[in-house]
Amino acid sequence: MRVNIDEANREAVDRVLRSQPVLVGVAPAIEVIPRMQRNLILHAGPPIDWPRMSGPLRGAVIGGLIFEGLAPDEPAAVAMVEAGEVAFAPCHHHQTVGPMAGVTTASMAVYIVENRTFGNRAFSSLNEGYGKVLRYGAYGEDVLARLRWLRDVFGPLAHRALESLGGLDMKTMIAQQIQMGDEGHNRNRAGSAMFARVLAPQLARVAAGDNLAAALAYLAENDLAILNPVMAACKATMDAAAGVDGSTVVTCMARNGTDFGIRISGLHDAWFTAPAEVPVGLFFPGFTQDDANPDIGDSTITETAGIGAFAMAAAPAIVKFVGGSPQMALESTLEMYEITVTENPAFGIPQLDFRGTPTGIDLRKVIKTGITPRVNTGIAHRKPGIGQVGAGLVRPPIACFEQALEAFAERYTA
Repeated sequence: MRVNIDEANREAVDRVLRSQPVLVGVAPAIEVIPRMQRNLILHAGPPIDWPRMSGPLRGAVIGGLIFEGLAPDEPAAVAMVEAGEVAFAPCHHHQTVGPMAGVTTASMAVYIVENRTFGNRAFSSLNEGYGKVLRYGAYGEDVLARLRWLRDVFGPLAHRALESLGGLDMKTMIAQQIQMGDEGHNRNRAGSAMFARVLAPQLARVAAGDNLAAALAYLAENDLAILNPVMAACKATMDAAAGVDGSTVVTCMARNGTDFGIRISGLHDAWFTAPAEVPVGLFFPGFTQDDANPDIGDSTITETAGIGAFAMAAAPAIVKFVGGSPQMALESTLEMYEITVTENPAFGIPQLDFRGTPTGIDLRKVIKTGITPRVNTGIAHRKPGIGQVGAGLVRPPIACFEQALEAFAERYTA
């Protein structure tokens, strides 16, 4: 099959630019995520089985099984998995994304984002905040209590608040974030503040007393509160660009803590994987580079959609968290223009005279230039149960793109 690649790429990025992701509600995963089941655990990144799972992903799986009441403790959870009583699937196979380990289980509360241009939906878990959290592989009672509170208290309140708003325009929210010093992946301070400002009056109408106080405190204290709906918005956007025959646009980048995987629009649902790199960055007191797990999480959907590290020029202060310098942040964005198809005028960068963010990673340009996408990321401890140990920078292995190009050539020149 021979195709006009440039024309196909224009179609793919046009879908990206025309997408209108709107946060419409919150619901239990099993009620809204397609093909979700009680014994199914969704995880970040490409497909992986238990023997190859990294420490943080294993920890999150254990925590998810205990949270669901399917296992009383760690030994029972491990026994269930080893007996074949638990099914695993990538979040991306179910229109879902999850930060870090990405573990999503049947009764967890999830955000619902609707792409109102194309009618597709995407989902993400609710952000747990800081400290020891499930997404970094921790599963103590305090972690499980927070997940229960998100499911039983904050989730229903947020849903009612979003219903009363008629939904929250995530594209506009992301644009405002970028103009206020966020990049939408590891720095979400401005976006989370805006999220709290928009939700607070509605929460006050649907809640009172301790529940209202706790909900407002959660939003006030969590600078990553907006990250998860931003991820779902990016997923809904990039899913609209998937499946364009002949397109070399990358529609997914994701990591499971062992492998880094990508998907290409014109190659539909196929994964192209290689061993994930270990992020290099800044570490919390008491931890070093030796504690770092290989790259993990679905949050690279932000870079895939043209924000995150692709918008670092807008967020020079992020280098205080991930390492580097303000000049490096500027250079990161400028470099990404070399491997993308277009610019997104909706996401103007003030530091670049409101030039749109580089958008639509082109497989051909990655191979031609040897430049791989930049990624901002949190760093998980390599052992289960410990949690986040720092934040830093990483790039996907070039082998993913080389495999994809070979498959593309085979499909479209046969």
